Amino acid sequence: MTVLGQLALWLALLLGVWGAVVGYLGGRRGDLALIQSARRTSYALAGILTVAVVALLTALVKNDFNVAYVASYSSRNLPLAYKLSALYGGQSGSLLFWAFVLSLFAAAAQWLTARRYAYLLPYAAAVTSVVTAFFVAVALFAANPFERLDFIPMDGRGLNPQLQNPGMVIHPPMLYLGYISITIPFAFAVAALFTRRLDVGWLHAIRKWTLLSWVFLSVGITLGMWWAYVELGWGGYWAWDPVENASFLPWLTMTAFLHSVMIQEKRGMLKRWNVILVGVSFALSIFGTFITRSGIISSVHSFTQSSVGYFFLAFLISGGLFMAWLTWSRWELLQTEARLESAVSREASFFFNNLLLVGMAFSVLWGTMFPIISELVRGTQVTVGPPFFNQVNIPIGLALLALTGIGPLIAWRRASPQNLQRHFLVPVALAALVALGLVAIRLSDFYAGVALTLAAFVTGTIVQEFVRGTGARHRLHGENYALAFARLVGRNRRRYGGYIVHLGIVTYFVAFTGQAFNQNLEASLKPGESVTMRSAYGDEYTFTHVGVSQYEALNRFVSAASVDVARNGQRVGVLTSEKRQHVDSFGRPSFEPSTEAAIRSTLREDLYVIYAGAVNGTEEAVYRFTINPLVAWVWIGGAILVFGGMITLWPGGGPSERSIQRGMEGYQAKLPAAGVGV
Repeated sequence: MTVLGQLALWLALLLGVWGAVVGYLGGRRGDLALIQSARRTSYALAGILTVAVVALLTALVKNDFNVAYVASYSSRNLPLAYKLSALYGGQSGSLLFWAFVLSLFAAAAQWLTARRYAYLLPYAAAVTSVVTAFFVAVALFAANPFERLDFIPMDGRGLNPQLQNPGMVIHPPMLYLGYISITIPFAFAVAALFTRRLDVGWLHAIRKWTLLSWVFLSVGITLGMWWAYVELGWGGYWAWDPVENASFLPWLTMTAFLHSVMIQEKRGMLKRWNVILVGVSFALSIFGTFITRSGIISSVHSFTQSSVGYFFLAFLISGGLFMAWLTWSRWELLQTEARLESAVSREASFFFNNLLLVGMAFSVLWGTMFPIISELVRGTQVTVGPPFFNQVNIPIGLALLALTGIGPLIAWRRASPQNLQRHFLVPVALAALVALGLVAIRLSDFYAGVALTLAAFVTGTIVQEFVRGTGARHRLHGENYALAFARLVGRNRRRYGGYIVHLGIVTYFVAFTGQAFNQNLEASLKPGESVTMRSAYGDEYTFTHVGVSQYEALNRFVSAASVDVARNGQRVGVLTSEKRQHVDSFGRPSFEPSTEAAIRSTLREDLYVIYAGAVNGTEEAVYRFTINPLVAWVWIGGAILVFGGMITLWPGGGPSERSIQRGMEGYQAKLPAAGVGV
């Protein structure tokens, strides 16, 4: 099977080059035969890369340790789910997975794009073929997943213990899907620039793809926070780690793009913004891959230092220069059709929103890259820690939260005093009441107080919109309130799905305020000894050490320490944290020992217990206890956000071969007027 996989990669490389050539030539000449060839090449790429993925999965499942990748990331005693997830658990496998998923997305884009946008498809096929061919080439020449060893080990090394977590099965694919699907909007943006058709057509063609990419990124980032929280053992879920930042960057720019698209559709403004934001989002997705695989920045998420990073750096620079040149050559065609009439308007609010999102992206990028820049300038790496990121981005985030409530409700062009009073009187009053309540209870953290006040304001605007819309349907159609609500959302999915997304964002911010009130305590306890600590809510928790036990599991030796927990004198239960030493099928240690946190989660707070180790081999245990308020609301916020994003997505049919041909025939007639070509 590995020989078949290797052959499939070579065929995929040839197909990628062919698809790029015929896609470009077909689009420029309007040659239907070349256009159909480019389209069918996209399907062929998906098929041949499926063969390569199946070949590697077969090697992993069958323990073919003669394959270097299998020997490095799997073992005989590794559970099946983690053997399958090892497909993307290592560098070369993840490159193959990336190319495979991109080929599926590219084929789906060719199949599902409506006929009226057929003129964009050949160039889009060329772009996706180029990107797919690049990943295949890197896999072939720098990190081949089918490379064989000169011998056959008795067992493999296994998967990193930190990746042997249910989140590993879901988190990386979701994040990869978010990264990879950005290529589709980018491909259509390039196609629009090539064809000089820079109206809203290309935006409509990629609307679902853009939302899908954003939803995947949101799921991936949230699951990444959950994985860090339960698996890394430091008690938090976001540390401004370089790889965390690399996933956050395209999310910020894609969020800005989703907002500015509405301004171009409604007012013909921000055309240049939209093209640049799509290009920057794609570049940041490649940048994230570069950061992960180059080894130039230390991160718990990154792969080892590798020459693969140079391939990505070259691709990033060349792709950036190409996009900059193409955008500049069409600069005059991207002129705005309207002017900003007032700073108190929806378009102004969205524009300020974009400035803040891009400003946050720049600050995160600067902080992430500063160690590299400092090493180039001074010869030593100077790491930028969480205090910098928090100091810069918390005020920006709070301003964005405020605009989340203002932007969707304020009037287009120019808001009147009557408009402002109608939409914002109740939310402002609600925010004022919350602010007074926080002052009354003497909330100690300023930023937390501002966040909770703004959260009340935004929640007020969202609830108000749902109440008014539901009431209007009830009065006009005589529907009961439940039916009116369902039909209101179902028939205005983009608008009300967006409101639900905003509610998810609000929930995130409320949850984040809990981090200002964390309580931490370290203690060394003998069996029967206790320690107490008080939560932010004033509850007194007592932790009593029960004892330490050892046992053997499927692929690890476990040392477990348990504490009995009581709150305000009432017993809560037992929490058990573990130290794990993973072993191969022969009982030989593999990797460093790992720690498994014990977590008891409620809507108010989490009890988070880490067993740091035993004292001199006795049953005396060293613990770190943490009380984290509102953590559960981070995961709830993520679920609300994704639910809102899914509401805005709706399945649709795709064009047939004949419909594509009819669309291209209509486009051919416009070739001279469109000025196609470079």
